[in-house]
Amino acid sequence: MPYRKYLVVIEQAQDGSYSAYVPDLSGCVAVGQDTPKHAKKLIREAIEAHIQGLIKDGEPIPEPTTQAEYVVA
Repeated sequence: MPYRKYLVVIEQAQDGSYSAYVPDLSGCVAVGQDTPKHAKKLIREAIEAHIQGLIKDGEPIPEPTTQAEYVVA
């Protein structure tokens, strides 16, 4: 399987927990984590499981297309 580099968005909720998602992999999320580091660890595992599920189901693996950049306003 070729290496792919996906953008991961990590957000802090009002309750202080952290969630992560991958815009290029619909439904690939990790929610309610205590720290950003933990959210990152779990989203990496979620990405691997998501891709394995796509392979098992014979679905194409989406190429990474999402980009991010900070803009000072």
